[in-house]
Amino acid sequence: MNHSVDSEYSSFNPKSNKDSLSIDLLSDLPIELLSQLKEVGFLSLKDVIIEGPLELSTRSGISMDDSNFIYNQAITFLEDIGVMEMRFTPATTLYDKRKRIGRISTGSQNFDKLLGGGIETNAITEVYGEFGTGKTQLCHTACVMVQQICSQGGLDGGALYIDTENTFRPERIETISKARHQNPIQILDNIVVAKAYSSSHQELILSESSRIIESQNIKLLIFDSAISLYRSEFLGLSSLSLRQQRLNKLVHSIMRIAQTHQIAVLLTNQVQSSPEAGFGNISSKAAGGNIFAHSSTYRIFLRKSNRNRIARMVDSPNHPESEALFSIGESGITDPQRNNS
Repeated sequence: MNHSVDSEYSSFNPKSNKDSLSIDLLSDLPIELLSQLKEVGFLSLKDVIIEGPLELSTRSGISMDDSNFIYNQAITFLEDIGVMEMRFTPATTLYDKRKRIGRISTGSQNFDKLLGGGIETNAITEVYGEFGTGKTQLCHTACVMVQQICSQGGLDGGALYIDTENTFRPERIETISKARHQNPIQILDNIVVAKAYSSSHQELILSESSRIIESQNIKLLIFDSAISLYRSEFLGLSSLSLRQQRLNKLVHSIMRIAQTHQIAVLLTNQVQSSPEAGFGNISSKAAGGNIFAHSSTYRIFLRKSNRNRIARMVDSPNHPESEALFSIGESGITDPQRNNS
């Protein structure tokens, strides 16, 4: 990356319209309408897909009928060029494609096995647990691992780290990089950090993330954490409905980003007490209610086990409910050391 300080985003060189699938590719639309969409920030077909027809109509002022038409045209175009799945696809085709899907190593073979090979692209992987269970350590380790070549557990790409709790530490990236025999400066140079200070700021960052993903070859999007700002701003039962609506919109935007850009998404989540928990059950559950429960592709609960940690697959469309033992060291997330005595 070639960095400068001319403006907030001047350090990132945007791709050409062709590379970013410019909205100009919808050649059947009137020039006036295309200009209207560009003026409110819809520069590429991926922008249209990620934001959705309602947001398209709200921001541009066009009718919902026109918005739905543009949205469907954008989907059809991306289907035709293979960026998105065809609306009717044989299951064998999907099966063959999933065998080639990209994955990012967590740094631990045990953890990778739990995930079926690592953090999956085109999906949302959510990890939740109490403080000190390794959520942020996993995020930092994944920032390093994603930059490795495929044969070494990476995707040869960068990471976009959306930090809502002021937990990102470049010093930790340096330590993990050195422990894994990587150049820390090169590793840090391929991590883009965005600090969010409110829920609305977090949503703004997400809405502007596509061009960073495109221009910086981002293969991993991290939210650490996804829900903390909403929990601090929307207090009490009176604001619960609005909070859940905002969260619902957020996680669906994140999923569309994952699928449209074909990247991996790693979310950390907080926990809250579970009053219905009984003997032998986990005494805490993930925050966010059914919104997060239904939106995350893979849901993993982390807990302490003496000096090690345990990751439990709580929800997955294709993995059994199982556990994996891992530890946290100089190299980040890793397998526990074997006792040779």
